[in-house]
Amino acid sequence: MLDDRLTEQRNPRSAEIDGFSALEIVDLINSEDQLVAKAVSQQRIQIAKAIELVTEAFLKGGRLIYVGAGTSGRLGVLDASEMPPTFGSEPELVQGIIAGGFSALVSSKESEEDSPSRGSAEMDTYQVAPNDFVLGIAASGTTPFVHGALSRACERGAKTGILLCTKPKKSLQEKYEIVIAILVGPEVVTGSTRMKAGTATKMVLNTISTGAMVRTGKVFGNLMVDLQTNCEKLRDRAERMVMTILEMDRRDAAALIERAGGSVKVALVMGRLGVDRATAKSVLDECGGFIRKVIDRREREDT
Repeated sequence: MLDDRLTEQRNPRSAEIDGFSALEIVDLINSEDQLVAKAVSQQRIQIAKAIELVTEAFLKGGRLIYVGAGTSGRLGVLDASEMPPTFGSEPELVQGIIAGGFSALVSSKESEEDSPSRGSAEMDTYQVAPNDFVLGIAASGTTPFVHGALSRACERGAKTGILLCTKPKKSLQEKYEIVIAILVGPEVVTGSTRMKAGTATKMVLNTISTGAMVRTGKVFGNLMVDLQTNCEKLRDRAERMVMTILEMDRRDAAALIERAGGSVKVALVMGRLGVDRATAKSVLDECGGFIRKVIDRREREDT
């Protein structure tokens, strides 16, 4: 019986790839990769809905939890791990669960994906709650570990969604709040979903997590004003942001950030409003952490 999952279909354009030159392989893979962005754009509405659900979860004190196996799981963990240094979020806010646990990040444990009960157990371990949003990532759309986790998340009252790279069955659309189906087509190497499907997955996760962070005040303009200043590169970036926005030299910017306790966001409010650290933090809290709301409020008060 033929497998109807797109991720398992053979790509006719790569049927003779084992006889290609190195340059021909590069050109073929590159041409296939160019299909990914278009496929992602065709799910723009669903991706936007996912951003709204994640934003809602954050504002209610909930979390974004990714669940996957193999490449899908690794990409979820990767995206989650990049949130604290980029947006200054608590590590618990966005979390990634991979079948097989931590060691599966660096050593293949593909057999772990066959157990729905282990996926379900992870939802209990992480104490998934109604304010959380759980996004299952399964290129094939059929990974038992992922569906076990999502089913249990639903039972625990959480909002759920699934990201896949094949045509979704109607049952998925009926069961989960969000179904994001990125139809990138058959892979250059049949079934190797670390390729186009992996690229598409990374793009979607980037968009969802970044969009939710923007909509919860982690960005001012297009600047990551909640970044962690715990290495030289990030301290330099923080100082340049303050220098640019407040039009001051580096020494003054560094001093202001230090008075702000290392927080760029607090430093910007201190500098813009001419207030102390405690007042700046209080004003930010009143404005939900949005610098733009702080500035807009001050402008209204000044008119």
